[in-house]
Amino acid sequence: MNVAIVVAAGKGTRLGGDRPKQFLELAGVPIIVHALRQFERCREISEVVTVLPAEETAGFESAVNRFNLQKVKRVIAGGATRAQSVRRGLESIADANIIAIHDGVRPFVTPDEIDRVVQAAEQNEAAILTAPVSDTIKRIEANRIVETLPRAELRRALTPQCFRFALIKRAYQDLDALEAEGHDVTDDSLLIERLGIEVVSVEGSARNIKLTTQEDLALGEAIMKFTH
Repeated sequence: MNVAIVVAAGKGTRLGGDRPKQFLELAGVPIIVHALRQFERCREISEVVTVLPAEETAGFESAVNRFNLQKVKRVIAGGATRAQSVRRGLESIADANIIAIHDGVRPFVTPDEIDRVVQAAEQNEAAILTAPVSDTIKRIEANRIVETLPRAELRRALTPQCFRFALIKRAYQDLDALEAEGHDVTDDSLLIERLGIEVVSVEGSARNIKLTTQEDLALGEAIMKFTH
């Protein structure tokens, strides 16, 4: 069985209003529900664990029923950081083959993309969705350009990121030590890379954006109109 952890425990309200961004609406439906619907439609994921702010968990149970999210089996409270929220999701799972970790504010991932990353992880232990970089990237030190990075070799890390269950659990054993040293673990693949495990890149769409600002929300509305 393959299980998805959809992480939406942030409390940021940069998109406006008094509710966290994952509960704001696109086309009348909460952003996180759009994301969860993609997992409902994919073939490779059997169950979904949704990680939310503690104060939102009870109320979200009604949304699960209202939007007929049949794969959502657990709604649990997140931690102080994204990585701690992922770890809580992992701790709620007794057994699985592949774990797919997805940002709840990425509503435009497709079922096909989810399936392809899961399949790649089944074959290679670890795989993440990525997209090409369209801008030229410069490395800066003290406001001076010191290097231009070859764009053809660069990719943006997207989600879902998929790993064998035992592997991602082992990778998260070092989380407390890393965060105590000041590392901001915003990417699950980083923990796998630290173990010396090869992570496969699976090509995804640039439309799989993370909605974090008002500009992102406006772009999301445009994508929604274009694709529906």
